[in-house]
Amino acid sequence: MAVQPKTVEAPEKAKPPDPVSATPHPGVLSALTHDDRLILGHFIATLVEFIDAPSLHERGAEKTLFGALAKLESPEAACFVAPQPVAVKSAGGGRIPTLSAVQEQELFLRYNFARMRSQELQIQFAGRTMTAAATRNFLAWTQRALDARSDIAALNIPLVMAMAKRTRLASVDYNELISEGNMALLRAVDKFDCTRGFKFSTYACRAILKSFSRVAMRISRYRGRFPVEFDPAIERSDHLERKREEIETDCVAELKEIVLRNLADLSDVERTVIHERFALRHSVRQSDHPKTLAEVGLIIGVTKERVRQIQNKALKKIRTALEEKYLAA
Repeated sequence: MAVQPKTVEAPEKAKPPDPVSATPHPGVLSALTHDDRLILGHFIATLVEFIDAPSLHERGAEKTLFGALAKLESPEAACFVAPQPVAVKSAGGGRIPTLSAVQEQELFLRYNFARMRSQELQIQFAGRTMTAAATRNFLAWTQRALDARSDIAALNIPLVMAMAKRTRLASVDYNELISEGNMALLRAVDKFDCTRGFKFSTYACRAILKSFSRVAMRISRYRGRFPVEFDPAIERSDHLERKREEIETDCVAELKEIVLRNLADLSDVERTVIHERFALRHSVRQSDHPKTLAEVGLIIGVTKERVRQIQNKALKKIRTALEEKYLAA
């Protein structure tokens, strides 16, 4: 009977220590700007990832990529001296330059080399406080990586515009489409492997189009639940307002009926005061308008204070008649 060979499982790769417990040097933090503290706090909390490449580990790789070894601008600074530019940048809204394949690869290698250096410092000081020099170097390498990322994104922004015009999604707002494309471009920069021999535009265009498809599907699902755009006037119910208006209309009609038919047993003077003060007539002319106390006083030959007293007495009778009518109902 043949004995089957035992399968030997490959040992798992050792995971790097968790860098979350690594903390920056407090003396360096107090000297940093607000923006630098935000960057440091964001990137030191999670392990910085990078796309590995054999050329990143070659001897002299740093000098080859950046033109010189990394050197802080000053002993107390947290940024390196600017490296040699990969390509001439456009100035004043001019035409964005197109990188050659070699220039593009160099820019991506710079980006990943800076991220690799940041990760090495995180792993080295995992579980303890970084030294002042290590904290400055970590922030400087992180800033160098962000600068390279910004350069790559700025040089490839036209891809987003071109893909947005090519897609022509009528159901999606153009600004939202551009926003989704920009986010997809940044994700593509983080994940692109330049050693495979492809142009970044090939990889990025596919990522941007996929993001457009996702936003179109998301909006389609939203339209299925909410067929119309959000309208605060529709969302806010006006039932109470309409109910109040109906009650006010009914009350005004009841008051007119009580006054015109004299259901409150008003005297002739009281009826004249109410009619003139509130312009209540069987047929209201265009020129009729509510009169002031003084004007009514001239009509009935009394002072305006006396008119006020007559008016209040008449309104009290009308209120009593109105309440009796509602109670009877």
